Amino acid sequence: MGGVKRKDVPAPAGKAGKKLKTAEVKPAKFQKKQREAEVDLGDEEDSFDDLSETGEDEEQEDSEKSGGVKLQQATAVVNGANGDADSAKKFKPEGTSSAEAHAKQRQLAKERKAAKPNADNIQRSKKIWERLRRKSHVPKKERDELVAELFTIITGHVRDFVFKHDSVRVIQCAVKYANREQKLNIAKELESDLRALCESKYGKFLVAKLVVEGDEEVRALVIPQFYGGVKRLVNHPEASWIVDDIYRQVASRQQRAIMLREWYGAEFAIENKQRKKDSTEEVSADLQTILAQTPEKRKPVLQNLLSMINPLVQKKMTGFTMLHDAMLQYFQALSPGSEEHTEFLEILKGDIDKDTEGGGGDLYKNLAFTKSGSRLVCLAIAYGSAKDRKVILRVFRDTVEMMAFDTNAKMVLLVSLDVPDDTKMTGQAIYRELLGEKLEDEAQKLDRLEGIIADLNARLPILYPMAGPAKWLLTDAEKALLAEVHEIRSTTSKKDPEARTKALLEYTSPHLLQLIQDRAAKLLATSFGAQFITEAILSLPGDKTAAKKAIADLAEGDPQSEEHIAKNVAASRMLKSLVQGGTFDPKTKSIKLAEPKVGFGEVLYPVIQNRLVEWACSDSSFVVLALLESEDVPAGVKTDAKKALKKGKKQLEQAANDGGKKGKENGDSKTAKKGKTDAKGGNAGARLLLQQI
Repeated sequence: MGGVKRKDVPAPAGKAGKKLKTAEVKPAKFQKKQREAEVDLGDEEDSFDDLSETGEDEEQEDSEKSGGVKLQQATAVVNGANGDADSAKKFKPEGTSSAEAHAKQRQLAKERKAAKPNADNIQRSKKIWERLRRKSHVPKKERDELVAELFTIITGHVRDFVFKHDSVRVIQCAVKYANREQKLNIAKELESDLRALCESKYGKFLVAKLVVEGDEEVRALVIPQFYGGVKRLVNHPEASWIVDDIYRQVASRQQRAIMLREWYGAEFAIENKQRKKDSTEEVSADLQTILAQTPEKRKPVLQNLLSMINPLVQKKMTGFTMLHDAMLQYFQALSPGSEEHTEFLEILKGDIDKDTEGGGGDLYKNLAFTKSGSRLVCLAIAYGSAKDRKVILRVFRDTVEMMAFDTNAKMVLLVSLDVPDDTKMTGQAIYRELLGEKLEDEAQKLDRLEGIIADLNARLPILYPMAGPAKWLLTDAEKALLAEVHEIRSTTSKKDPEARTKALLEYTSPHLLQLIQDRAAKLLATSFGAQFITEAILSLPGDKTAAKKAIADLAEGDPQSEEHIAKNVAASRMLKSLVQGGTFDPKTKSIKLAEPKVGFGEVLYPVIQNRLVEWACSDSSFVVLALLESEDVPAGVKTDAKKALKKGKKQLEQAANDGGKKGKENGDSKTAKKGKTDAKGGNAGARLLLQQI
């Protein structure tokens, strides 16, 4: 944000030094009121443009209101027909032009500033800052000299700089170039003023810079200054955002817990205020734990917490991470189905207003993108009625794609697909955006979908109906959240989970199969793409003939060449799974065949049969082994494959005995790199194939 120079009061048009013209005063029918104009003239020499520091480039006004004097503009009082020109001449500024008057006022402003304490130091430090802020234009040697001079000026006098809108930038610059010890000294000098600085329109940026640029010791000095005053700071228009940013990005887990506890009542704030700086006592902000230990405090604590939450929600100040954490703690402490529980869900829903621009719902949108907030939204969807779920999903209609790529918001989309009974509604609300159905250009649709598949977060809503809660798809925390949601769903939803999943797959199948058919080669360039193809072919309903053909065609060519997909580990694993026709079931220790049967082996075999022995000796030898072992492959294909392999038995024996050693010597074998070479050496797949034939 660029700085804006304060402008002088515009002078009347005309040459400087020219006497003011006086007009003939005509009789007036009324007496004009005397007017008084207060002109605040700035000092041009002290103005700063093009601020470069973070938070320093805001348009800044003079918080001390210095640099101006009061001028009285006299007006002639005209008394009807008795008024004449002489009455106006009495108030004429004799011998003084407007430009001269302005120059005089500027001089007075300079003199007044020069009379202030530390005026010379502040003026010099600002000149140094003006030079330092242009980092690329200052040689390192000169910069070091300027920084050293700057610290000789400010050391011991930091408090004299930080409460002025222009000189506080000097301290921010000093923090930027300071060493560890200098940053700590600045923090110590400001220790008693940190809370006041947070409430300052310009000083808050210095606090932010201290905790970002400083180390753990500086943060341990700054953050405890908020203890005991969190409630005041959160409700302060200037301090709220900076404190929440520190809470979210900088504070440790223990510091966040201490700050959040103050939402539970004055008792916790007093406890924090009296807390010793070097205290190592562990505290918990988990409200359920606190209420379990002190059940007599349940009512006052919940009342205090709600009294903090509700005003912020009503004032639309719903972007605070601390607020989201507090809301989740409150909701989890309530008994499902209780009056308080129902009322809180209504508070959440009350933020949605069809009559407002965009339909409202900023609370839900903000909640979705934080860890605690997304969990709260997931629980609200799970507990909500069919109508409530529809209203909530409508809020996200313009942010679906953004949510899919977010590590927290993706879970809201997943629960929105996994809970409502109306799969048509959820498909239109979520998949319509993700699949790009509104786009007319087919290439753009495929590009969009390809990007989603290649992203760790965005692929979840697409893959979950196919793969379920697979270990490679969901973290343990995400599985725990889904388990909790499913438990609630059993009492709030009627549709069978398998029927819901089937309906979602039917909605996405045409789009995903078309993607595989047109972009199979690009998808196989990444492990995520190969994983997607595997799940899609095994799980999606519909005609998969063209998609299978597109995948099999990629296997043409010499499997020993470096660019062939046989050299691609992810692609090799995909081909093996598709030939097997299902996924491995750890419970039964066998392959669980997909329904209906995939039949990929009979599509792949004609493509590779002329080079079957080469495949059997390659890095993808287990694909050939799957052709012989899979129950999904026709008997005729197995018979032909065995005949071809018998003809190349010598090559198989050589690969089984020497392949691994050769790979180890060349450094090509990944297992050799990891020190996990086969004790027997050679190609393990080729050795197993020899047993089969």
